[in-house]
Amino acid sequence: MSLLPETARRVSEIAARAQSAGRVPSLALAVVRDRAVLHFAAAGETPRPDLKTQYRLGSITKTLTATIVMQLRDEGFFALDDLLYRHLPGTPLGGITLRQLLGHVSGLQREPAGPWWERATGGDVDQLLAALPFDKPANPPWRAFHYSNLGYGLLGAVLQRVTGESWPTLVSKRVLDPLGMKRTTYAPVEPFARGYVVDQATGALHEEPRLDAGAMAPAGQLWSTVTDMAKWAAFLADPAPAVLSRETVDEMCTPVVIDDLESWTGGYGLGPQLFRVGERVYVGHGGSMPGYVAHLAVHRKSRLGVVVFANAYGLTGTGIKPVSLAALTAVLESEPDVIEPWKPPAPPSAEAAELAGRWWWMGREYEVVAAGDEVVMRCLTVPYAPWRFTREGGDRWRGRTGDNAGEILQVLREADGTVAALDIATFVFKKDPSHLA
Repeated sequence: MSLLPETARRVSEIAARAQSAGRVPSLALAVVRDRAVLHFAAAGETPRPDLKTQYRLGSITKTLTATIVMQLRDEGFFALDDLLYRHLPGTPLGGITLRQLLGHVSGLQREPAGPWWERATGGDVDQLLAALPFDKPANPPWRAFHYSNLGYGLLGAVLQRVTGESWPTLVSKRVLDPLGMKRTTYAPVEPFARGYVVDQATGALHEEPRLDAGAMAPAGQLWSTVTDMAKWAAFLADPAPAVLSRETVDEMCTPVVIDDLESWTGGYGLGPQLFRVGERVYVGHGGSMPGYVAHLAVHRKSRLGVVVFANAYGLTGTGIKPVSLAALTAVLESEPDVIEPWKPPAPPSAEAAELAGRWWWMGREYEVVAAGDEVVMRCLTVPYAPWRFTREGGDRWRGRTGDNAGEILQVLREADGTVAALDIATFVFKKDPSHLA
């Protein structure tokens, strides 16, 4: 599958203008869906980018770190509301939670102590923790959004302490290998783009060192390619159960905080950034390290995403985020929607089949469709999002989607055992159209 010619031309134009006006040596922009690259636009010659050229991800790395945190939470290693001291005893910052660190609402200062970590060789976890002063919080927790690279260094320290394995080992074993991201690495592997700072007066290129961030690696160390980022975008849109369940990725993509209180165009979930453009919301993250900027944005509903890399420390007169969001929005507004083929549902279980049919409440008609051991309930009178329920046992069902997510559907029966009504959080649905209560 590829883009329409006019859409492809528009995306290539966005990439070319960004590289030229932004004065970056090279820029790679790809439109991706379902692990595939639908269109690749290369601009610049230093180097001429291709699908396998590595660039540094910067803070896109944080989304992979957050994924490991959520994996271990799901496996029972800890709870997100655990206080930090429980896993890093003795730290002066022990009164904040893992959830607050993930969502950048811990109040922590942005950077660790010492020289600027992005441009210095990093120490180990013990050195990171030993350098934490008692006055580090910049804001009270939960008071407001405050981005913290230090917070993700501390999350990496927690991961190492609870598993006994280093962060590079964990990210390879738990994320990169299962998703087949073979060209995403801790250190650069040829071919990779050298990173530069561009002298604004002369246009001269000053190559930046490529240093090991050490204990701060969970905040921005990784290198990757367009091809591998297509796989990561696909995971965010349609999660691989071997890595994380859809429910957990949905949780990660749920807003924790809005970072733009004037117009509500951006925020953070449990790791991913959230970007609102018009009536659409994209998930992903931006990234920068000396010599590099990167951006990933994914529209989960359509499974479309855009990956952008550049090998300079910023684009002159703009940023890489507007380039990424403009390209993704152009594709979504130009390309026809993908029509998913209808597939016969799984045969319903006996318990689910009993609930299928038409139900009424307060003059509104509802339809229940059964498949396997699930039922989906739709209002035919008012276009609400459907409610999906899965059976927990007996006549008890748990809501999974829509307004009744987490609520209980209790089947009420007649004396002879036939289904009389459905009680959903005290709202009682019956087969009688005149039923109101």
